Amino acid sequence: MTARVVVAAPVVAALLAGCGLSLRSQDDFLLTRTGAGKTLTVVVNDGGTITCNGSKPRPLAGQLLLQARDLVTNLDADAKEEMNLASTPGSVYRFTMKFQDGTISFPDTAGGRHTELGAAEQFALEAAQGPCVDVVGP
Repeated sequence: MTARVVVAAPVVAALLAGCGLSLRSQDDFLLTRTGAGKTLTVVVNDGGTITCNGSKPRPLAGQLLLQARDLVTNLDADAKEEMNLASTPGSVYRFTMKFQDGTISFPDTAGGRHTELGAAEQFALEAAQGPCVDVVGP
């Protein structure tokens, strides 16, 4: 009987979607960048959208979506450990990323030592200059 339920679930979901009911994909993460300039808060959804500072969801370009998915994979262990790196002299921005399995927090100076965190910083920059530019500014 369990096998029937497992097989039936996707069929029911497809039928509901066909009737005009949409199913929402899971959010990959919430990233907040604070510091100099305007705060940036983005929510990346696995369905291919990004929400910038509470705006309506907008499409996330293919390469940026792939980068977001890589961040989820590469930072999962750090999130589970609740990584929290202290700010250092010379840092300008502070990043907080909330994932399904935990949260990480780090200054912009951490990217030099942790390439995965550098990738998160780069993602925030590209989001601010790309799909979020009208909300955050260049």
